[in-house]
Amino acid sequence: MKFAEARKEMVYSQLTPRGITDKNVIRAFLKVPRELFVPYGERSFAYEDGPLSIGAGQTISQPYIVALMTQSLKLKRDEKVLEIGTGSGYQAAILAEMGCLVYSVERYSSLAEKAGTILRELGYEVKIKVGDGTLGWVEFSPFDKIIVTAGGPRIPDSLFAQLKDKGRMVIPVGDLYYQELTLVTRLKGRRKTESLGGCQFVKLHGREGWPEDLR
Repeated sequence: MKFAEARKEMVYSQLTPRGITDKNVIRAFLKVPRELFVPYGERSFAYEDGPLSIGAGQTISQPYIVALMTQSLKLKRDEKVLEIGTGSGYQAAILAEMGCLVYSVERYSSLAEKAGTILRELGYEVKIKVGDGTLGWVEFSPFDKIIVTAGGPRIPDSLFAQLKDKGRMVIPVGDLYYQELTLVTRLKGRRKTESLGGCQFVKLHGREGWPEDLR
């Protein structure tokens, strides 16, 4: 099966039957070549219904989870979006394809460099820095939306502080083995939270996440 056909099959067999209905999200998933964001030897598995290893102990998330997190943010063109955990760059590409201004923080320089190269080659302008994602990116705050692609023990105060009023953040919160995908809305400085279901992500390391020495 050719990649374009596999991409279409992924959208209409994995995403829309599970409630992904946002037309802009669907359009982005039909457009972004997911196969370019996975290791070369794994490209034949790029559109399967599951995560894939990308090195450094990190993964590219299951397509449905990427779509669910993206749809839950209710994105609008030209919104400033902070992504914590650049990883492969696939999520950033989806956000950029939807017309968002994307700022992404990655703790591994090797992943940040590789993702940046692929994104530039595809024509996506994404600002990436290497650092502690739990502290956000104060220089460009506040953000309309924040998406965290690693699971932490709690919602980092630094990230919530960088969210605009009425802004939305999606983040996996829980223990080392199981998290709740949590939608956080900032309303006059207060947090409104909603569970989007159970999930299992790689660990969110950092000052306001899991300790760096916890592997």
